[in-house]
Amino acid sequence: MTLASALLCLVQHPVERLIHRWNWKAAFFSSLIRGIIFLLANLRAGWRAAVGAMLAEWIYRAITSGFYGAITQVLGEAEPEWQGALAAMVLLPLSSHTLEFLIHWLRHTPNLKTSLIASMSFTVVSTLFNFYAMRRGTMVVGKGAASLGQDMRSMPRVIAGFLAWGPLWAWRSLRGREA
Repeated sequence: MTLASALLCLVQHPVERLIHRWNWKAAFFSSLIRGIIFLLANLRAGWRAAVGAMLAEWIYRAITSGFYGAITQVLGEAEPEWQGALAAMVLLPLSSHTLEFLIHWLRHTPNLKTSLIASMSFTVVSTLFNFYAMRRGTMVVGKGAASLGQDMRSMPRVIAGFLAWGPLWAWRSLRGREA
């Protein structure tokens, strides 16, 4: 599937691709980790402010990250791989952090700048990791998807592959130039 056909698929089949494939695995892990990020980023403003920011982030991410995971899963089907990854790196952070900013600005999250910088930094890594993992059949939902337990058992291999991907790509690129 090309990037254009993947994006068209999202537009033409939103119920199937975004609702039926709402990625509860992405929603669970994203809300858990990002809630902790907002808690820690707001601790100096006091426990009430920190817990309030964490709860707002948990609720926001529990709802939306399943949709972002579904989008990542579709973009993971795009060829060439780099186009799907680039689209995920642009579309998902743009939409998710715009809405995230609005939610926390409206609720007066005390350390909003620090919270958002930490969240955006996490997004860079987590979006690429989720894209990588989903292309390899891990952390996906839908027909034929592995259970969460199976995904967790394969996670050390997926993490190692993800960490090795950049250096291996650079090495192959350099080797290709020598030939």
